[in-house]
Amino acid sequence: MKPITEYQDYREFMRDFYEERKRSSLFSWREFSKLAGFTSPNFMQLVCEGKSRLSKTGVEKVADAMGLEGADRDYFFAMERFGDAKNDAKKIQAFNEMQKIAKENRLRVVDAEAFKYFESWVNPVLRELAPIMPGAKPLELARKCYPVVSAAEVRHSLDFMCHAEFLKKVGEDTYEQTEKVVTGSSEAIPLALRSMNRQMSKFATEAIDEIPPEKRHIAGVTLGISEETYQWLVQKLETLRQQVVAMAAKEKEYDKVYRLNLQLFPLTKGKEE
Repeated sequence: MKPITEYQDYREFMRDFYEERKRSSLFSWREFSKLAGFTSPNFMQLVCEGKSRLSKTGVEKVADAMGLEGADRDYFFAMERFGDAKNDAKKIQAFNEMQKIAKENRLRVVDAEAFKYFESWVNPVLRELAPIMPGAKPLELARKCYPVVSAAEVRHSLDFMCHAEFLKKVGEDTYEQTEKVVTGSSEAIPLALRSMNRQMSKFATEAIDEIPPEKRHIAGVTLGISEETYQWLVQKLETLRQQVVAMAAKEKEYDKVYRLNLQLFPLTKGKEE
């Protein structure tokens, strides 16, 4: 099996443990459940399929059954809290605990850098801005940003992105992008993206009053549509987003950083609700 810190989904980790044991023995879901002390013969299967959850005692039983000790055991507990958290604040707290455990034990959390990158609007803005301002000090970059950001935040972001290889330093206060597009695919990334979307939506609201109309474009429409039309619109918006990303990737020279928000959300409940 992969090291536990390469997982963010505790159910996936449990499934892989089951499959690993099954390949080398006559291991079954019944035996797995019994090993963990559960009377229901398919309880572990239900948990792995997302049809049931583990209690605090249950998490400890499962960790015992899989022989987890020390940092691996602590990481599994944090991973379960991350997977079953009921809100984003608790999810972020659990994910940060996963990173802390891994760091203290010189382990690596897959996509931890991508999570941190997407968690703050400052990182993607500076990743686009710094390369077009060679030689600029953090204070100069900070003064170019909207909304306001400190020189210390700029320096921290640049240092992080160089360490995580989102940027590379090619001279004194001079940076280049390592790749034109940054993406992430782990369980944690959607959580960080939701945080960024909240920040960017707030900035869009502020831009209505603070940025002249000729320098921004904000429009919308309220309409009644079916589920079929909704899915069609989602696909069209995703196609447009991909086209915009591809177009921006071909840019040789640019002098300003923009944010494009694509938003489609309900204003009423459907019949089934």
